[in-house]
Amino acid sequence: MSMQIVEKSNKGLSRVYGVTVPAKDLGDRLEARIAELAPQMKLKGFRPGKVPLAHVKRMYGKALMGEVLEQTLNETTQKVLEDNNLRPATQPDLKPSSDMDKVIDGSADLSYDLSVEVMPDFEPVDVTTLKLKRPVYSPSDAEVDEALADLAKQARTYEPRTGKTIKAKDGDQVVIDFLGRVDGVAFEGGTATDAELVLGSGQFIPGFEEQLVGAKPDAKLTVKVTFPENYQAEALKGKDAEFEVTVKEVRGPVDGKADDALAVRLGMADLEALKTALRTNLEGQYANASRLKVKRALLDELDKKHDIELPSAMVDAEFAGIWQQVEADKTSGSLPADDLKKSDDELKAEYRKIAERRVRLGLVLAEIGRRGNVSVSDQELTQAMQREAMQYGQQAQQIFDFLRNNANAQAQLRAPLYEEKVVDLILSQAKVTDKKVTKEELNEEDDLPAGY
Repeated sequence: MSMQIVEKSNKGLSRVYGVTVPAKDLGDRLEARIAELAPQMKLKGFRPGKVPLAHVKRMYGKALMGEVLEQTLNETTQKVLEDNNLRPATQPDLKPSSDMDKVIDGSADLSYDLSVEVMPDFEPVDVTTLKLKRPVYSPSDAEVDEALADLAKQARTYEPRTGKTIKAKDGDQVVIDFLGRVDGVAFEGGTATDAELVLGSGQFIPGFEEQLVGAKPDAKLTVKVTFPENYQAEALKGKDAEFEVTVKEVRGPVDGKADDALAVRLGMADLEALKTALRTNLEGQYANASRLKVKRALLDELDKKHDIELPSAMVDAEFAGIWQQVEADKTSGSLPADDLKKSDDELKAEYRKIAERRVRLGLVLAEIGRRGNVSVSDQELTQAMQREAMQYGQQAQQIFDFLRNNANAQAQLRAPLYEEKVVDLILSQAKVTDKKVTKEELNEEDDLPAGY
């Protein structure tokens, strides 16, 4: 296929090429496609495989020319990219400059402009010159004992309180029967027998548990509450309700003991094995926090050391995703307090900087990974899909099948895997010094870089 390619514009990362494919070439492609299909066609009035080419062209020429044009556009676009060694940052934009009706009927050449933004060509920093400090912290014996005490607390039981004057306290468990009414009418889900409720647990709607503090066994009382506006049952949202409650028993908490029996109940051989497992778990938590800190320091260094032109379309797409979340946070009332004081223009300026940082770091990490031959294997991706699917419980298989058949969803899982592998590569080659810190320092939230 003959085609003409003319570079019309070359500014920064933007390229525009004029592409022309002669009408004769398109016609030849159409004739070849008709010749390929005709022997397989079965049309009324013709023997199978004996439909004249001219008849096929009259009947289906327009639709087949549409196929030919789509294939031609794909092939010529790919050729422009390959011939000019272009790495597109986003999907190329095609804009026809010829009369497409005439192109389809074969009387005009196909001419179009191909606009594309390309990846910046840059030399990344030599990662062996990077100097980083990794904060590290090891759990103390006291922390392990504290975690053990928490486990024992979670294994607490409740036993009936005894004595002459028994009153339910915050933290006690009460056994109750109740019947709820709205406007004097009992409602679905508002009745229970022998319900066990720990006062102060927040298990029931706001105001319910507080009114049972001080209640005695065999007490009958009326609890008045208002259902929250965001309550899951539509018919009850914001409604006033009354519950007739009978307190059948008041039970006090009895903490479990940190002993071998507790360890066995939790699937461990003995108390020492449980302590070892708790220490390992704490070490893992602190190791994750340590990695997050050193990764943040690394990203800050990479951001400072690379001043590269960014593809505007990538920045726009990243910013659009961020701003969509900002708008959602506004609607739900969960926008950070600092952001509430700022105008939309101020917020957009700040979040565009964050979008630029993300794109810049993405390009830098991708280039370092490309030069370091970093890749995510099919096995690693499959394991990531399995981990993601397992979070959905009974729907795990359905989610896994969706991920397995959805290229975009796989790309979203592959990207963070790739990033972590590139970070591992850099940390293995950079000069990383461990620095002992306190637990508070390790868990301290990092400030945003200057200018954000």
